[in-house]
Amino acid sequence: MLPARAFSALRLADVLPSCLAAMSGRANPLGLPAVAKAVVVLVDGLGASAIRARAGHARFLSSRMDRRSVIESVFPATTAAGIATLTTGVEPGRHGLVGYRVLDAAGDRTVNQLTGWDDGMDPGVWQRMPTVFEQARQEAIASFSVGAPRFAGSGFTRAVLRGSEYVPAESLADRFDAARRILRTHDRVLVYLYVAELDVAAHARGWESDRWLAELEAVDGELSRFAAGLAADEGLLVTADHGVLDVPAEKHVLFDTVPELVAGVRHVGGDPRCLQLYLEPGVSGEAVATAWRAVEGERAWVMTRDEAIGAGLFGEVDDAVRPRIGDVIVSARKRVAYYDSRDANTSAQRMVGQHGALTDEELRVPLVRAGAFART
Repeated sequence: MLPARAFSALRLADVLPSCLAAMSGRANPLGLPAVAKAVVVLVDGLGASAIRARAGHARFLSSRMDRRSVIESVFPATTAAGIATLTTGVEPGRHGLVGYRVLDAAGDRTVNQLTGWDDGMDPGVWQRMPTVFEQARQEAIASFSVGAPRFAGSGFTRAVLRGSEYVPAESLADRFDAARRILRTHDRVLVYLYVAELDVAAHARGWESDRWLAELEAVDGELSRFAAGLAADEGLLVTADHGVLDVPAEKHVLFDTVPELVAGVRHVGGDPRCLQLYLEPGVSGEAVATAWRAVEGERAWVMTRDEAIGAGLFGEVDDAVRPRIGDVIVSARKRVAYYDSRDANTSAQRMVGQHGALTDEELRVPLVRAGAFART
């Protein structure tokens, strides 16, 4: 029941480490040339297939898409795991952010990896690996993260952006202006710029909506203007954490209405397209997986924790991270989303755009090169 898909040789984990290596004149997985300054823009939710499907609305991005321009993100295809992999250069099984909502075994609870940080989750401990920004500091290279003011100082920011100086800028244009100022005032610098607007629009209206297209055009225009002003020793990479599928309400599956699917389940984590089920002590993961396969095997890949780890879906998995991964994982392969109707908070059921699973639309993201990096 494991997915039969070919994974790309180039990965999201390679992006920032390759930039740092290029700034020190070292060989790197992406083959980037030596530069003095590097900028990485992460456009949340921008899948490679969406750029191709809406090429007329993204002329800058689509004109630079070639055979090198599609890379593999991470599983689960969710923001917490993806951005942590980008900024640490390692897979979720090592940095520990293995999903959107995951088990905190010490607290016997599931925790939201984006917004659920509290005194029981120390960002400096929960995210277990040094960031590329911390590595840059050891090489006397300044690093900055540019994003919306609302993210400054959050637990997630402290977990995945530590080592960089956070520069708050509200609008999209302000963020690119801030990145330009940083480039002007530093001889050697690594800049990360985060764009949330497309993902927000996709969740609210869907990636096929007019609102999403308007945001895509705005991002593409800012990228075009920014790239046009790059100096000869400045490189730009544009990537994403995941892609998006639109799932209509009639394709929602209320799995708790089938008793055998929740029997023995203590906590439900993950995303609507990639559930992670944490079981009561003594309950067999294989038994629960078998029950799910009997009911949902046509619409989802169902696997135990051991099967997922054995297939390499989380990369190398450290012992301390292993309990955070669900005993059973349900990854949608059809255009469905799984919800627990017992959850009092039904806001997630209003989302149109969804992600998290193992489909190409969700896992394959762009790697667009500009400035000095376009010469590779």
